Amino acid sequence: MARLILVRHGQTRSNVHGLLDTAAPGPGLTELGRQQAAALVDVLAAERIDRVVASPLTRTVETATPLAEARGLPLLQDDGLREVLAGGLEMRADRDGHLAYLGTVFSWVSGDLDAAMPGLPETGASFFERYDRAVEAALHGAEAVVCVSHGAAIRTWAASRAVNADGDFGAEHGLPNTGVVVLERDGDGPWRMDAWLGRRLPSADADPTGAPIA
Repeated sequence: MARLILVRHGQTRSNVHGLLDTAAPGPGLTELGRQQAAALVDVLAAERIDRVVASPLTRTVETATPLAEARGLPLLQDDGLREVLAGGLEMRADRDGHLAYLGTVFSWVSGDLDAAMPGLPETGASFFERYDRAVEAALHGAEAVVCVSHGAAIRTWAASRAVNADGDFGAEHGLPNTGVVVLERDGDGPWRMDAWLGRRLPSADADPTGAPIA
């Protein structure tokens, strides 16, 4: 049984101001964000953790560091876990910009893998390819892994890969800062979403809420 624990990074100033801030290295954590990162040590205290991997952006590395140190594990980084880049929508905070960004990523879950962000070559196909690769690399030789990543990327990937989540799941379920999503699979079988924000999911019927992006 493989257990994948996906964690969104802690709060940044761009989150506070609703900015589509996706470029590297990105902002660091706010004071609240650092408190959220420290709290993850207790939130995940009961979990077996063989490996901690973060995207290389500042906010994910800062979020993952207290957990890795508490477990005596090296903090690994994988660019495949980065956020979906906003391209021509970068640093926008208006509703239309948010809708265009989220509309593109959730169209990937619905099967439109050729859709791309304005001004960028990354499509749904290339997003899933690099995120799938990062997940498999993180799990290689391990049974339970924490990957610290980003809101839209986690929502898009988990909703697409979990057999007990339909195509609208990611669009309808928010993920706040340091929100936790747990997936499991047997061997090479399909992923099943075990929990979203602490709610067990025998089917995709939970109703968590939270900040939706970046």
